[in-house]
Amino acid sequence: MVNLVNLEQVGKSFGITPLLDQVSLGVQEGERIGVVGLNGGGKTTLLEVMTGIEQPDSGRVSRMNGLRMAVVTQRGTLPEDATVGDVVLAGLADDTVGSDPVVAEHEWAADPRIRNVIEGIGIAGLGMDAPVANLSGGERRRVALAAALVRDLDLLVLDEPTNHLDVEGVQWLAEHLLARRSALVVVTHDRWFLDTVATRTWEVVGGKVESYEGGYNDWIFARAERARQADATEARRRNLARKELAWLRRGPQARTSKPRYRVEAAEALIADVPAPRDTVQLAAFARKRLGRVVIELEDATLSTPDGRELVHDLTWRLSPGERVGLVGVNGSGKTTLLRALAGDTEPVPGRRIQGQTIRIGWLRQELDDLPTNMRVLEAVSDVAERITLGDREVSAGQLAERLGFTPAKQRTPVGDLSGGERRRLQLTRILMGEPNVLLLDEPTNDLDIDTLQQLEDLLDGWAGTLVVISHDRYLIERICDSTWALFGDGKLTNLPGGIEEYLRRRAVLAAPARPASASGAATDGSSNSAAPATDSAAYRAARKEFGRLERALEKLTEREQRLHDALAEAATDPDKLVTLGVELKQVQADKESTEERWLELADEVG
Repeated sequence: MVNLVNLEQVGKSFGITPLLDQVSLGVQEGERIGVVGLNGGGKTTLLEVMTGIEQPDSGRVSRMNGLRMAVVTQRGTLPEDATVGDVVLAGLADDTVGSDPVVAEHEWAADPRIRNVIEGIGIAGLGMDAPVANLSGGERRRVALAAALVRDLDLLVLDEPTNHLDVEGVQWLAEHLLARRSALVVVTHDRWFLDTVATRTWEVVGGKVESYEGGYNDWIFARAERARQADATEARRRNLARKELAWLRRGPQARTSKPRYRVEAAEALIADVPAPRDTVQLAAFARKRLGRVVIELEDATLSTPDGRELVHDLTWRLSPGERVGLVGVNGSGKTTLLRALAGDTEPVPGRRIQGQTIRIGWLRQELDDLPTNMRVLEAVSDVAERITLGDREVSAGQLAERLGFTPAKQRTPVGDLSGGERRRLQLTRILMGEPNVLLLDEPTNDLDIDTLQQLEDLLDGWAGTLVVISHDRYLIERICDSTWALFGDGKLTNLPGGIEEYLRRRAVLAAPARPASASGAATDGSSNSAAPATDSAAYRAARKEFGRLERALEKLTEREQRLHDALAEAATDPDKLVTLGVELKQVQADKESTEERWLELADEVG
């Protein structure tokens, strides 16, 4: 294999903090490497040293002669006087020696690969003549990403490419990268994306770079083993990794692609670990705290400020302890719906009803509600000194530490925090308010994987109603019990099949929008070779969902039987009968909707 980039004993420091210390590693031809680590731990610095943006303080970086490489970092800027087309097509002119940029501009429209990137990355709607100066931050990131993806490269280096992409965009990007021949080095906190794309994982920790075979799952297995052998100061990380392993092992079988000896070692490691959360116990506790009414929208219509209708005649009642994941394309109305649930906007027409005991914690995408004149610990304890999480009481400092603020960091002024640290502080302050309803709008933005695991661990034992908007499908699958989607048809749709069903439905909705020439060619009797591939992919997706629904039905049937048995035993306890009756009704409703979808798929898969 050809060695594209090589680092030998590289060191790099900023101030007195060494971010890279005697690091030696290399990137081989065709490798796909995911880079993970704590925020501020040196991931971006590693990428910049590797690509020549930053020079190392010591050591040597060598690159293959004539290496064709593109780099998209979070610090990149675009020329303000350029158009979208100028930025995207500039790379094509660079790749064609002696080419005329004007010719390249005419040629790109005839190249299906380039058209696919422009449409898949979500910039087709901007227009190639749109001025860069008028674009938002997210639009600029997508334009920069498209400019790299249209090129034929040896090495592609990306820093958080899934930021500002919805679930569909993340799926498209993963499939695109898998189809490319070029090597890839990508910093990402999206665990589904990491597990799908990476053949190797680098963890930047303590100035060193630890290398692991495989993606996120393999990294978790290996890191859990390393944590198991560490000293007492690593106990908390070990327990967290073991709990994560328990969830991974109980998840869909598609996650388990490890050799048998690795699976057996993991099973021994997690043999005494309880389930990530006791749904029945948390739901019962939530009903006591929340009462019968949580938040309800009746006959609600929600629109944008310019009058575009997003949701029409919606009736939605959140139940005590319900955990909902909300998905949809950008602009479909997810944040508007969350604002309506929070009471920030009123539906017109329609009405919003809120229970008397409800305390809402709302994590917004904006970071404008933090006291910049305080230090971190002061900002947290300003909300409350101590709270109860599950069956444990924690102090403001303890909760801040669980979400990544070390005792030394807790003395930092809020105004000096990075974007990711401010996001963590915002979340910490919300949890210190002890809400019983959490509304989270893209909570994974700027959070590293360790902080995401801590957040999931907190939410596992949190008894309350939860609504989450996120493009992180791993988070949705992990902490939510049901998934709902906005497809732009004015309705809120329940998805028993979760994210997989959402993507399948979106593919069906997008099918008519494909170029009419494909159907026209079939009518004229010419070749239609793309159809079988599409049908085959749809069939595999249907088979996969069908199997998952079968397993879900088995679990729901078992749970229904246990509840019937519990009702018989609790015949003399009226309070327990009411609690069990509510839970049984919910289980039966879930089972009915799952069976309906199962029957639909039964016809498709034969």
